[in-house]
Amino acid sequence: METYGLEKMGIINAKAVYRNLTPAQLTEHALRRGEGTLSNTGALVVKTGKYTGRSANDKFIVDTPSVHDDIAWGKVNRPIDKARYEAIKAKVVAYLQGKEVFIFDGFAGADPKYTKAFRIINELASQNLFIHQLLRRPSAEQLANFKEDYTIIAAPGFKCIPEIDGTRSEAAILVNYEDHEVVICGTQYAGEIKKSVFSVMNFVLPKMGVFPMHCSANIGKNGDSAVFFGLSGTGKTTLSADPNRMLIGDDEHGWADDSVFNFEGGCYAKCINLSPEGEPEIYNAIKFGSLVENVVMDPETREFDFDDDSLAVNSRVGYPVEYIPNAELSGMSPSVPKTVIFLTADAYGVLPPISKLNKNQAMYYFVSGFTSKVAGTEIGITEPVPTFSTCFGEPFLPLDPSVYASMLADKVEKSGANVYLVNTGWNGTGKRMKLSYTRAMVTAALTGEIEKSQFVTDPVFGVQVPTAIEGVPSELLIPENTWEDKAAYKASCKKLADSFVENFKKYTHMSDEVVAAGPKA
Repeated sequence: METYGLEKMGIINAKAVYRNLTPAQLTEHALRRGEGTLSNTGALVVKTGKYTGRSANDKFIVDTPSVHDDIAWGKVNRPIDKARYEAIKAKVVAYLQGKEVFIFDGFAGADPKYTKAFRIINELASQNLFIHQLLRRPSAEQLANFKEDYTIIAAPGFKCIPEIDGTRSEAAILVNYEDHEVVICGTQYAGEIKKSVFSVMNFVLPKMGVFPMHCSANIGKNGDSAVFFGLSGTGKTTLSADPNRMLIGDDEHGWADDSVFNFEGGCYAKCINLSPEGEPEIYNAIKFGSLVENVVMDPETREFDFDDDSLAVNSRVGYPVEYIPNAELSGMSPSVPKTVIFLTADAYGVLPPISKLNKNQAMYYFVSGFTSKVAGTEIGITEPVPTFSTCFGEPFLPLDPSVYASMLADKVEKSGANVYLVNTGWNGTGKRMKLSYTRAMVTAALTGEIEKSQFVTDPVFGVQVPTAIEGVPSELLIPENTWEDKAAYKASCKKLADSFVENFKKYTHMSDEVVAAGPKA
């Protein structure tokens, strides 16, 4: 039996070893093994059990001398010693003896100058299908000459014993940068594999002069590219899916000196409340070859109920990017971005719907990674909860935030890109900004029309606010104009500004100029 070099990882005596099977073959194996069922659209549907999202508290980085000084240790990047890692890895490897093993050999990084080769070893055929569709798939020649740079083992059936293994629960995501390995166990949520690849790229690419980004990206008909940063619910996927532009990718990219490129070959989209009217591209991508996680399905008709969150609010589908019309299948743009957009959903109702940032402001708002949520079920601005995620991707960034912020500033300066902060959230009326207005503002930024407007300085946040954009009521562009109660407006400004200032105190490696570029509390 061909084992494709599994012995290097200590995996011997496997029952069977399958490498780079087709989606059809992997779907057949998953059904045979009872891992899931087919929907009426032909997609493979699985339930991931108790873990329906990333388990951030269960992620550890192996602390070794060669990487210790590089890692920004803290509540996100928790250390685990090499001996404990080796002990858990040995148990996982032993657990896989006598089992069927599925291998996917593929790549992350569409630009060949920066591509990294990943070997993914899966216990489950369904997870192997997922990563087959999410990463960049090799040609026959590439597969014949494949040599991995990094190896990821995913064995959700193996459960850790915290008292013995030194973990926080039965699940563990262990990243070993020194040995170029990741071990994932105890959780079936497929996103852990995808984000482990991302965590590796965020570690290695800065050393190659490439700025890794948690963002979507698209390209215009003239070859002009743009990147969209934003946390969940801010419109990153929706706004980058522009009928007049080609989608490079929806989540993970690198900014090199001469290109912007997708790390992946697929998409991982949320399914909750999905509709053919709201997001037709995603809705129509749920077909044979896709993996659907934790979406309720009628057992008789096999039809989805995307509004039912009884299995998970974070229901998901993974599919190859070619399932999306208007996708740039090369995964890269021949030019560097000319427009950078930070998306936020401000429930305080005080951030302008669009504003322009200078270099220091760009670094400040990038590092802050702000959005906000509304407490309770009523949409409004009465009890906003600020949410900050460093560099719009805190859980996946092993290096100090100043490293990524400096790279952003350097790339923006060299490319001459304009940086805008776009608020897709609320204003003083208590209503959320209409999508049609936000699209008009984003289009004005992408085409450069916004630069023809007059700008005024926001007195609290210091950003430059346009006074007129075609297709957008002018009174909406200045937040204070939407508030009847001016005292309440000023109080909300102060609350949000104070939150920014307090949050930024933890960034001890940022320059005084960047700190000063923040809101004036």
